[in-house]
Amino acid sequence: MIITGKKFSKPSLSRVINGDVQLSEEVKVEKFRLDKKLVEKYPEYNRSTLQTFIRSGYVFVNGKPATKPNTQIEADAEIALNLPEELTNEELKNSAIERIRPKTIFEDENVLVLDKPSGLLSMAKGEYTAEPTLEDYGLLVHRLDRDTSGVVILGKNEETQKMLRRQFQDRKAHKTYYAVVEGRPKLDEAMIDLPMSRNIKHPTTFVVDANGKPAQTYYKVVKAGEKYSLLELRPTTGRTHQLRVHLKYLGTPILGDRVYGSAPADTDMRLYLHAAKLEISIPDTPENKRMTFEAPIPKEFERVL
Repeated sequence: MIITGKKFSKPSLSRVINGDVQLSEEVKVEKFRLDKKLVEKYPEYNRSTLQTFIRSGYVFVNGKPATKPNTQIEADAEIALNLPEELTNEELKNSAIERIRPKTIFEDENVLVLDKPSGLLSMAKGEYTAEPTLEDYGLLVHRLDRDTSGVVILGKNEETQKMLRRQFQDRKAHKTYYAVVEGRPKLDEAMIDLPMSRNIKHPTTFVVDANGKPAQTYYKVVKAGEKYSLLELRPTTGRTHQLRVHLKYLGTPILGDRVYGSAPADTDMRLYLHAAKLEISIPDTPENKRMTFEAPIPKEFERVL
């Protein structure tokens, strides 16, 4: 028996089937963030320090300077860290401290009140950090997350530091925040009374937990847009990440939150959380006078609304 096959109506396809011609495939090149690859290559520095080096122009990709930490590079790209020999670590840090010194809200012989910008660390992480922190300007009394902006108070001596810290511990320091959140809470005004604990699966984060420590946050909707809302927040407790965790639980995470919100992990968007007011007693004033310090809400908060 002779078996005959049909002729191909498309000669080009027959050549592919016969192996004479290879189908071209679109090759997708995987890319990575520059700062993450630097951490792998230079583990002696933490990521925040390497980001400072990038912005300072000390990092080169394929022989060309790169100035943005989120620059996308290919896996086989040549990256190099070239620190000037004449620039010591201490000189680098001191120059940066003066370059980005926060605006002073109030200062006397005992205290310094600053308007902390988003991106400034409260305290050093790891053994070596070239970038400035709040500790470079005074003695730390309380902390704000790196991406949170606003009023922060520092002590100029240990006695004042202890006196101010005690007020935070005894809930006698009153704080007011503003946040832009995704969506809008069901109630325009309410007290969130939800205890919190550390997240066992991710120890650097926190979750609402019935067996956790008490945490209360009063909120009020100040302005609502189509996608986002501006909230006034007044916490009566000071748990780590309290505002971020509480607002996530409501289904209205803070805009730009890379941990508790929908912001991508590699985004450079700021966290839209601002410490607007701080009421506290100041030492060596008549009867330890109560004072209220304020930092204006950043303009970008209004723009996103």
